[in-house]
Amino acid sequence: MQPRLRIYLDCNSTSPMLPEVWEAMKPFASEDYGNPASSHAAGRKARQALEDAREEIASLLGAFADEVFFTSGATEGNNQAILGAAGKGNILASPIEHPSIMEPLKVLEKQGREVEWLKVDPQGLALLPEELPAEVALCVLMLVNHETGMMQPVEEMGKLAEGKAWFHCDAAQAAGKIKIDFHRLRPHSLTLSAHKFNGPKGAGVLLIRRGSSCPALLHGGHQQHGLRPGTESPGLAVGGALALRKAMEQLSWRRDKVAALRKIFVEAILQAIPGVWINGEENPLLPHTINLGFPGLRGDILLMRLDLEGVCCSTGSACSSGSLLPSPVLLAMGQSPERARSAMRFSLGHLLGEEEAREGAARVVETARQLYKNSGEIESFRK
Repeated sequence: MQPRLRIYLDCNSTSPMLPEVWEAMKPFASEDYGNPASSHAAGRKARQALEDAREEIASLLGAFADEVFFTSGATEGNNQAILGAAGKGNILASPIEHPSIMEPLKVLEKQGREVEWLKVDPQGLALLPEELPAEVALCVLMLVNHETGMMQPVEEMGKLAEGKAWFHCDAAQAAGKIKIDFHRLRPHSLTLSAHKFNGPKGAGVLLIRRGSSCPALLHGGHQQHGLRPGTESPGLAVGGALALRKAMEQLSWRRDKVAALRKIFVEAILQAIPGVWINGEENPLLPHTINLGFPGLRGDILLMRLDLEGVCCSTGSACSSGSLLPSPVLLAMGQSPERARSAMRFSLGHLLGEEEAREGAARVVETARQLYKNSGEIESFRK
């Protein structure tokens, strides 16, 4: 028996690298392999490629080149920004952040810091205070949520924090999907990962606003002003810059295509399984993320069965996979543990085809029906 064709619906976890990105990176592994910190010709050529990539990324994100720091990804950048710039006061954060934000915050809590958690409405939107509490030294709010796709009021938070507290923004799920203007949003630091927008894994960017001080967590060489010491990878920088440029050049048609794919996928499931709900549907979502609740089913079991059927999806963040606990994001939105455990996240990319979207939806329906039948809970299919 031939295995079924794999259908990839997990682009929020990672996305396939564009062939042209890989081609742009290859010379730095085979020909132009000089260390960008070296003063000889090979080193100077590598340094030029690195700085060209830095300039391009800065221009695409509304930043200055000296505000761009290359990292291994958003997890490293989030840890650097939060632990490096925490200050001594309280912390104001949303409870729907990615694990790479929540875990550093737990470290600070263990050190005696108080975290004041923002309230979140039932659609997944963080609710900001009218004024920033005077004791707050660090604010944390993501730009787009990784489980619901909900855009958060980052620009408003930037205004609240200006001149009062360090503001860090995780933009990993926004980069390449919407236009980001670092200076307009006004965070002091912002992170992204290239593999979320068809770039290479291991290519991350940390933006730190010019004139802001963020003590380094690592110590070593002089690279990147000492903030992120260690040999930089020109290949990863070039690949990440090219992937971001492609994403921004194709922003409108990619979004339109994903919106059309979303319509096909969601309508097919909602029509076939009455009672399925969309988490966060009443607020302006990016079309890429679809979070569905399946009444009476456990998401982790549905996930395993879909994997056997060749469908790649998730129950939440890839960085928290393996956990049997209900989604903290959905719990923060006011959902019961039972409802939160029934959720599945499908995240679409522009490389997905219409037939794949239809087939993916059909497999989800088929698999869910079988689980309902096995459990005796078939009320959803009696209409």
